[in-house]
Amino acid sequence: MPLVQDVTAAGKTPPALSRELEQRLKEYIRDPNVTVIVRGFVGPFDRQVRVIGEAAEPAAIPYREHMTVLDVMIATKGLTRYAAGNSAVIVRSSGATRKRLNVRLNDLIRDGDISQNVEMLPGDVLIIPQTWF
Repeated sequence: MPLVQDVTAAGKTPPALSRELEQRLKEYIRDPNVTVIVRGFVGPFDRQVRVIGEAAEPAAIPYREHMTVLDVMIATKGLTRYAAGNSAVIVRSSGATRKRLNVRLNDLIRDGDISQNVEMLPGDVLIIPQTWF
């Protein structure tokens, strides 16, 4: 907003942010009415699931309870044609230790192998490597 300049929205609810904007706009506008609509939310790093590599749309996704690898693949629009889906790895951090879980994404997506539909946890990183021809 040209009149208000930069406003930090992180950690504020939409009503709280709209009240702050209204207060700042009172200097320029009589009885301002501001509506804030959240169009997207990723959340803090410890509440995200990140997907890197050969996903069609690599992204950081907000974690939801009982989210699975299949949910993550749907959110990132699947694999690219160069993905080595059966060589994918979930990197899971627990304090100072990191654990690697192998996931066979091709078997899950193309063959319906539900045993590969691992539950994700907040902070997980799904790495999908590129295949070698």
